[in-house]
Amino acid sequence: MDLQQFLLDAHADLRARLFGSVVDHVPADRWHQQADGGGSSLTWLLLHTARHHDLALTTAIRNKPPLFIAHRDALGLAAAGAAAGLPEREDPAVSAAVAADPLLDYVNDVFNSSRRWLQRLSAMAMITVPDSGNRLTRLALLDPADVPWLYSMWNGRAVEWFVQWPVLGHGQSHVGEAISVRNRLGLSPF
Repeated sequence: MDLQQFLLDAHADLRARLFGSVVDHVPADRWHQQADGGGSSLTWLLLHTARHHDLALTTAIRNKPPLFIAHRDALGLAAAGAAAGLPEREDPAVSAAVAADPLLDYVNDVFNSSRRWLQRLSAMAMITVPDSGNRLTRLALLDPADVPWLYSMWNGRAVEWFVQWPVLGHGQSHVGEAISVRNRLGLSPF
């Protein structure tokens, strides 16, 4: 089996599920709704998933500032802290500031950038252990005191773990959650 093709297929599947099962079925004017009066909104799930995906590939692995920094103003998050969108629990002040079009621009930029990287991926790179803590602080401008759980979870992990969990596994988990929100909003296509 070709590992690179497997990862590209898994990445494409994640994007297809996110858009084909959620974004295409829920009108953007309902993305801020919390189904049944609680849980995460679709705005939060899209932002949260993209932030982790972006930090893992762009910053922890590739040693570059997260794409979030370039999208921050358009997202309406210029005044938000560097950890905006990272916690599992929704921050209503953060999600309320985010509009649909800039959010989709950010999500698509993250997917496009990571796909380009996956297309050039070397199997040998998968065992490399990046200095994620340094990169999160220096490039993403995160303070370890604000997200200690992120630093401890990502410390000492190899590239293969970042691809498997923050990008693919975490992404698929939240796509499932978003599908559940879609259904509870009464928008199931079935």
